[in-house]
Amino acid sequence: MRRAVVVGGGIIGTWHAVELQRAGFAVEHLEADAGPTGASVRNFGLVWVSGRRSGEELEVARRARRRWEELGAEVPGIGFRASGSLTLARTAAERDVMEVFGRRADAAERGTVFLGPDEVCAINPAVRGEVTGALHCVEDAVVEPRHALAALRRYLVERGNYTFHPGRRVVGTGPQQVIDRAGTRWEGDVVVLATGAAYDHLPGTEALAAQLRRVRLQMLQTAPLDQRLTTSLADADSLRYYPAYEVVDLAGLGPQSPIAAAHHLQLLLVQRPDGGLTIGDTHAYGEPFDFTLHEDPSSELLERAAVLLGSPLPPVVERWEGVYAQCVDGGVCARVELQPGVFVVTGPGGRGMTCAPAIAADTLAEAGVAS
Repeated sequence: MRRAVVVGGGIIGTWHAVELQRAGFAVEHLEADAGPTGASVRNFGLVWVSGRRSGEELEVARRARRRWEELGAEVPGIGFRASGSLTLARTAAERDVMEVFGRRADAAERGTVFLGPDEVCAINPAVRGEVTGALHCVEDAVVEPRHALAALRRYLVERGNYTFHPGRRVVGTGPQQVIDRAGTRWEGDVVVLATGAAYDHLPGTEALAAQLRRVRLQMLQTAPLDQRLTTSLADADSLRYYPAYEVVDLAGLGPQSPIAAAHHLQLLLVQRPDGGLTIGDTHAYGEPFDFTLHEDPSSELLERAAVLLGSPLPPVVERWEGVYAQCVDGGVCARVELQPGVFVVTGPGGRGMTCAPAIAADTLAEAGVAS
């Protein structure tokens, strides 16, 4: 039987393990820490097709979305829900920009249409605030980031020929192998390094590091809300952040608030199965990152969410930060064969949860592996 080694227990590494096992490999899966605690578990769990740039990025996202749904039916613990999304307009100017996008072919290829206020309420009755319309995307979906990785590992164990090795920090590479800090050599016909924001921690990654940057985000979680949201929610500032909307004149949105501009802020809101709301997020691009969590952007996000829902929010119960790797050229990810048979895959940015299944499949194709 062919052997594979995957380094990194986050969503990119775990999906590589899934696809390699599916292709007939026995998989040894290494994680530096006791368990994954990085950006893969510190996000919304959004499978976000609506915001992806037309072309390769959208094609990858749509392939990945289908794979999430397929495996979600087989592994309920992933928490896959084809809930769709509403990107909400509060002002006439925001509505006008969204209406322009909604008339384009770009919207249709994402399953996105513009809705008026009454249609918004019919789709998601929990949206009781004053909105002027919304972009509704039926392709967007949600998984549970705090549970999906463990559910996928259980699935891999049940299928056999898979072992997860926590506490194995890799410090070196060779042809078709990696070496951990205990000196153990892990050899495979295919080796994948998916170490996320730690992309520059190994010798020989200097050229790769020049293609990447780290991004810090800030998010929070509330206690359960006493009503059920039928979709994920975003606000008009998300149009500034996601590349799908570059095809329309975003100047029509008007200026951001000073706090939003300073923290590169957009509102995203996902309701968890227990009713709690995951709310975010911010973006910081310049290292070294501030070690503090800022209250001003959190307060603005909470205020925006309350306005859109038209009701007070439950109390905040958790706050956190996360750091992920992003390609500086806007690419879907960075994929480099560091040594013969040893592939580094990182840098998907905020699209990692969305695109991980297709990113893994494309690595196998580049390695000459038939899935």
